[in-house]
Amino acid sequence: MTTAVKPSPLTSHLGFWLRFVSNHVSHAFARKLEGRDVTVAEWVLLRELYDADTIAPSRLAERMGMTRGAITKLADRLIAKGLVSRQANPEDARAQTLTITAAGQGLIPELSALADSNDAEFFGHLTPVERAEIERLLKDIITRRGLTAVPVS
Repeated sequence: MTTAVKPSPLTSHLGFWLRFVSNHVSHAFARKLEGRDVTVAEWVLLRELYDADTIAPSRLAERMGMTRGAITKLADRLIAKGLVSRQANPEDARAQTLTITAAGQGLIPELSALADSNDAEFFGHLTPVERAEIERLLKDIITRRGLTAVPVS
């Protein structure tokens, strides 16, 4: 006769606590962005474009860990809002590139301030040493697991 092993409680898993905090941080940020008519995924795409200037949607999909179709849908929404433009790739007329518009560039400082504020609300009580240690540990996990996609949701 075998004895049943009692399953571990959810709260004994570090992943549970990481997800718990992550969900609250993400949802609070999403609520802040709603007032600016931008989703978290749109913010990430805009922020990536801000640094890249011009980029192929396929390359953006790789960076963000999304499908090309998902990037196209996001880009279409941002194009409709006047925050991104799409043009033919000058090196390959069959391919396209995405560029952040002046309006999109102008929005980045405001949205970055919201991200900074959200971060401060959740992590501002940590000392610089504590914050650096959490960041170091998370980056170690990222390196060990070979994680590369930018978290979007």
